[in-house]
Amino acid sequence: MNVSSVFRPTRKRVAVVGALTAVAALGLTATAPADATTGHRAPEKKPTVVLVHGAFADSSSWNGVIKRLKQDGYPVVAPANPLRGLKSDADYLKSFLKSVQGPVVLAGHSYGGAVVSEAAEGEPNVKALVYIAAFAPERGETALELSNKYPGSTLGPTLNSVPFTLPGGGTGSDLYIKADKFHHQFAADVPTRVSDLMAATQRPVAASALEEQATRAAWKTIPSWNLITTQDLNIPAAAQRFMAQRAHSHTTEIKASHAVSVSRPDTVTRMIEQAARSTAGH
Repeated sequence: MNVSSVFRPTRKRVAVVGALTAVAALGLTATAPADATTGHRAPEKKPTVVLVHGAFADSSSWNGVIKRLKQDGYPVVAPANPLRGLKSDADYLKSFLKSVQGPVVLAGHSYGGAVVSEAAEGEPNVKALVYIAAFAPERGETALELSNKYPGSTLGPTLNSVPFTLPGGGTGSDLYIKADKFHHQFAADVPTRVSDLMAATQRPVAASALEEQATRAAWKTIPSWNLITTQDLNIPAAAQRFMAQRAHSHTTEIKASHAVSVSRPDTVTRMIEQAARSTAGH
């Protein structure tokens, strides 16, 4: 027997093997595109979160919230609020909003709530408003009026008034919380070492800004969320509830001071993200 003939492939065997190989190749070619696309969808773009601080604070008061939002994949910015006057502050914010591409969730703390209410009206990219221990005035109302609508605010006696020269002449008054009163009044649930820094770096608000009447109320047309701070000595919880109920806000209450974005950033972040999720598909 010729040993080599045992291992010599016949023409028939070669044809069968070739056919099977071709079928396998065709099968791979047919299924590869389906396998490559199954289960893979372009992720939805998350809205940009714009955070607006209020009086006696600055943008760093959002740092804990910003860190958490970024970890969860949200674009976030916290522009400086001038704190010079409601209309001028709102106009400044409105200009900033026009630079943001895509949907926006707009959050305001304290006086910043009045600013976002004024600025957001007529801005189609603002899909949700979030009020964090904040003012949400009706047209014609002032922040000062709302803070005094119900008993409980002890802010007045803690303030120090400092005169400043107005651009067109005349004198205005800047309001600061006295350093030795800041912790108890503004940030009682924040560690003293932190609230001492906040007191030293606080940005004053012009007294006239708190007395300026609102001319717009964006919460009438834009869905809103509201975090009410029950230990607040700046804006009484009763006043916050009144504004939240009037705006038909999605409301949460928390036992916290006015500086809730510093003391409870997890809770603040959850509310903002709840509002952000509501914008999906808009």
